[in-house]
Amino acid sequence: MASAKITARFLPPMLLLRRERLPEGPEWLYERKLDGYRALAIKMGGQVHLRSRNDNDFNARYPGIVQALANLPDETVIDGEIVALDEAGRPSFNSLQNYGSTGAPLHFFIFDVLILNGKDVMGDRLMKRRELIEQHVLPMLAEPIRYSPILDATLTSAHPVGEGAGTGRISRETAG
Repeated sequence: MASAKITARFLPPMLLLRRERLPEGPEWLYERKLDGYRALAIKMGGQVHLRSRNDNDFNARYPGIVQALANLPDETVIDGEIVALDEAGRPSFNSLQNYGSTGAPLHFFIFDVLILNGKDVMGDRLMKRRELIEQHVLPMLAEPIRYSPILDATLTSAHPVGEGAGTGRISRETAG
């Protein structure tokens, strides 16, 4: 029996949990911490709504991102982060906070899909959701939309080196 379609809507995103030690093992993957604003891209009724993690409207503040997300499938919710990049291509939270006066390019990094074409996929394994992004979301989008890559690293090599933007790491359990 096919599952009933659901309407895309704001869903409170899962927040990071600070840990003294990174989890390790084959069921974990590592992503780069981007130093941006967490945001949900929600497409419903043919309209894109860019919302902060606290459900504040980001549409007027980041119209270029909203426009770039216009080809998302309808009834879809994407979890990601709005990031400004400095001259060297590194995430810059300061540039993001001063967007408009710095001229830094903005990007929306996708790292998860919660609802796709009216289907709740949150119960699927993380790697399956990443496949859905690669097959059904990314082919419809272009710059400034980017995909948050998995770091091909062991726990030892995934530890931050140096200080500043983009040196943090995020661990995500592949089973969830």
